[in-house]
Amino acid sequence: MHGQVMVLGFLGTLISLERAQALGRAWAFLAPALFGVGALALISPAPPLLGELLQVEGALVFVATYIALWRRAPRPLVAVQVLSGVLVLGGAVVVTFAGASGALPWLAGFVIVTIAAERAELAALSMGRRADLELLALASALTLSVLSALVFPTVGERLVGVTVVAIAVWLAVHDVARRQLRLTGQHRYLATALLAGYANLLIAGLVLAVAGLRTSTATYDVVVHGVFLGFAVSMVMAHAPVILPAVLGRPLPYRPVLWVPLVLLHVSLGIRFTSALSGQNQLWQAGGVLGVLAMLTFLATAVTLVVRR
Repeated sequence: MHGQVMVLGFLGTLISLERAQALGRAWAFLAPALFGVGALALISPAPPLLGELLQVEGALVFVATYIALWRRAPRPLVAVQVLSGVLVLGGAVVVTFAGASGALPWLAGFVIVTIAAERAELAALSMGRRADLELLALASALTLSVLSALVFPTVGERLVGVTVVAIAVWLAVHDVARRQLRLTGQHRYLATALLAGYANLLIAGLVLAVAGLRTSTATYDVVVHGVFLGFAVSMVMAHAPVILPAVLGRPLPYRPVLWVPLVLLHVSLGIRFTSALSGQNQLWQAGGVLGVLAMLTFLATAVTLVVRR
């Protein structure tokens, strides 16, 4: 249940809540509600199918939310977001039949496409108009490769890895983050979190393209946590001072203490990946514990900054 709870329950709720806020329609808030209640059902004594069906319904409302946003602004970047909704719906359906491992390409695609679209939207001035069409082409290629992995897992998973590498490189090249590293304060924090996230996405994509997903426990661990922790959570930490105020209606001011969970996260992943690939089980466990500590530290820090503000 871990993958479903974290990806659909946590990230699905967070992303669909932000999109519901953007649409401004009451019915759109059903998506985060269903994702969240579904996650609670999964960790309760209720039959797992109940939580899975609730999350499928949440994904359906999520797709409807994106379609409504597309009708309001029919732009290539919104079409990319619609594709991310299709991927999360496919993942929610596939996970009921094949489990989280079978749905991993779908869920990873959902997270990657969502965040890439978010970065393209926030950095529209620096990326230019062509960036929207380029990202739409990359997102379409990723969606097609995910579909192929459902039918031909061995070849399809490697195609997913190749497209993930392409998206990671595209983000690193086009994003303004490289220039922001020379700045100070929140700008440097944002740039560091973004580039570290792109690096983890690149590592996960390379491992997936070369070794596939099910070659070993070590490669599976690197792909899963490279995407969902190294990339996704790093993006959450980077954008928290921007996105959380829009969702909560309360400011989250930048403070240097935000560097602590960010550094802990990426140190933990470095330990986790090297020890997993070298077969050092105890060190791998230590990396996992440090990753949990990073998440808890970030949560405590964010709550404290919001309340004190």
